[in-house]
Amino acid sequence: MKKVVVVGAGPAGLMAAEVLSSAGVAVQLFDAMPSIGRKFLLAGKGGLNLTHSEPADLFASRYGQRRHQIEALFNAFDAASVRDWAASLGIETFVGSSGRVFPTDMKAAPLLRAWLTRLRHPKNGLPVQFFMRHCWTGWHKPASEPDQDGQVASHTWLDFETPQGPIQVQADAVVLALGGGSWARLGSTGAWVPWLQAKGVAVAPLLPANCGFDVQNGWSEYFVSRFAGQPFKSVAITFTNAQGLKFVRKGEFVATATGVEGSLIYAASSLLRDDIAAHGPVTLHLDLLPDMSPERVLAEVQHPRGSRSLSSHLKSRLHIEGIKAAILHELLSKELMHDSVQLAHAIKALPMTLTAARPIDEAISSAGGVLFEGMTEQLMLEPLPGVFCAGEMLDWEAPTGGYLLTACLASGAGAGHGALAFISDKKP
Repeated sequence: MKKVVVVGAGPAGLMAAEVLSSAGVAVQLFDAMPSIGRKFLLAGKGGLNLTHSEPADLFASRYGQRRHQIEALFNAFDAASVRDWAASLGIETFVGSSGRVFPTDMKAAPLLRAWLTRLRHPKNGLPVQFFMRHCWTGWHKPASEPDQDGQVASHTWLDFETPQGPIQVQADAVVLALGGGSWARLGSTGAWVPWLQAKGVAVAPLLPANCGFDVQNGWSEYFVSRFAGQPFKSVAITFTNAQGLKFVRKGEFVATATGVEGSLIYAASSLLRDDIAAHGPVTLHLDLLPDMSPERVLAEVQHPRGSRSLSSHLKSRLHIEGIKAAILHELLSKELMHDSVQLAHAIKALPMTLTAARPIDEAISSAGGVLFEGMTEQLMLEPLPGVFCAGEMLDWEAPTGGYLLTACLASGAGAGHGALAFISDKKP
């Protein structure tokens, strides 16, 4: 009987295992962590965002430069497939006001439990064998006779460190779904990079994605003590990179002890990160009142305020208070604060300079990874026949909103089908 080893028990690895086991393939799934799907469970702690309901063309555009490669995976497993798959596990979904798709109970744990039950006790196919606390440590070179081509397929032998000591495992094919470089405490350490590179696999450097940024010179102690962790609600940001690509979006983000993070910042993070890496600090512009015209803002600022303080005036006329008022004082001089024209302009386009992305281990996800150019369409590594990759190991990135999980599931399904085709073509 043919056997496939899957390394990594996140969504991509689990989906690859499901494809293979349902086809009657013996699957052994290894993971370094004590339990399954740790990042998946943490990501769903505030409400599991499975996918997005927007039109397919717009959905595919969220993958930027890797649109073509990810869209090809969606031909077999797309956003609609995610909802159908969840329903097959008994998990109903709904579309939120933002177009995002969630389980009706908003929780990740029930879906994961149902999924593991099916993998361990399938109605059809073979059960998946799980091996936890088994940390992959690289390739093993067995002392065996060369095959008929004069080569020993050493890349289908893997070394693992286990609580009982080191072991070696051989397989007819391997699916690697080891994650990227974010949230190392949950298992995505990026330790696999040199092991693949040593085998001739092209890997782009892992970088933070959907990440926060540090502001120039940091926040004042006053601002940090009162506003770190507080959200900027109903604001917009505008940023134009060195190539002239403009980002404009309304939403929310959060002040941190060193800068900013949150959904609106994450949406622009790839542009901000790459521009900082290429050219140094960048400046975006924050619109504190995106639903109000510049003319209206100026008129309200210039409205006679009598004996009221400027803070009271801004609160009364424009409802600017709390963190929105604080950021004006933080980034503007006293002279500009008391120049009505300059103040009104800043309320609509407050310059904020960012100097660095936060470390990759703090990021929601990572960019970089195994280059598609060194893989087949079935996600097999060209230097390592029989070895497939899926999930965040691959060189792609996407914003939050269900896009990350959908691509992980799609690539897991793609790698699973690729491995199935590979072992089906091998001689018994």
